[in-house]
Amino acid sequence: MEVPVSEPMEGLVIAHLGQGIAVEHENRIVLCQTLRKLETVAVGDKVLWSLSAPDQGRIEAILPRRSLLTRPARNNKIRPVAANIDTVFVVIAVEPYCDFLLIDQYLAVCENNEINAALILNKTDLPIPENLENELQVYQNLGYQIHRVSTKTGIGLSELKLALHNQVSLLTGQSGVGKSSITNIIVPDRNLKTNTLSETTKHGRHTTTAATLYHIDTGGDLIDSPGVAIFGLADLNRQQLAQGYREFNPFTDKCQFNDCSHHHDKGCAVRAATEESNIAVTRYQRFLKLTQKMGN
Repeated sequence: MEVPVSEPMEGLVIAHLGQGIAVEHENRIVLCQTLRKLETVAVGDKVLWSLSAPDQGRIEAILPRRSLLTRPARNNKIRPVAANIDTVFVVIAVEPYCDFLLIDQYLAVCENNEINAALILNKTDLPIPENLENELQVYQNLGYQIHRVSTKTGIGLSELKLALHNQVSLLTGQSGVGKSSITNIIVPDRNLKTNTLSETTKHGRHTTTAATLYHIDTGGDLIDSPGVAIFGLADLNRQQLAQGYREFNPFTDKCQFNDCSHHHDKGCAVRAATEESNIAVTRYQRFLKLTQKMGN
């Protein structure tokens, strides 16, 4: 006998648990399945869902998203990872050595998805190398906010919490930079919340493999994403990558050719601007490297 389906209600997707999706509705978490015709649901999505059993639900529709991050999936496809994000915070550290290529990739994706981006420099209790300071100055000059923190001494953490206030934020970055330590300070009861999530959805021990959304006590939400390559250049072409370098924008219209690749093209205004020190050489060189990596 079928359980009568309830009227659709609005809910918030907070995690993927095995084959199910944890949806929060009025402080209650329900494990839901999705209708087959629906596209992949992402953490942070607002959805319409209905009860299909006393403690199970069914996602009927995904409500319009204001932003979306994707990652590469099998067969050259892309998979949504997190939705409705206001700011992506790229966590870097004084050590291990900073992967600026990865930073530029993240920033380019954010620019193309109209998501605000900022940097968090962790381990500021250590001496900061000159080349790192120089690169940080480049990002600062471009208008990216840089939050300098130390999870060891507590420097800058209260200011960071203020920056996360009343918005949906996502932390990302290479391994070893202290992303988990920062998350544990922002969401001190993260492990408790994780266990509650597993118990509520009767899914045994926590088995999320993708991103998880946590509410911050002082207001706002934090999406915690395991792994480095949570989103990549999967759905960007070369032209969009160039748009993702905000300092290129005043010059791209001045290039001689509309389809200028900004490599060795004749009359390239971006290359000329780099030679005239209007664009940082290091950023331009990384752009060239990323376009070669993309191969399209």
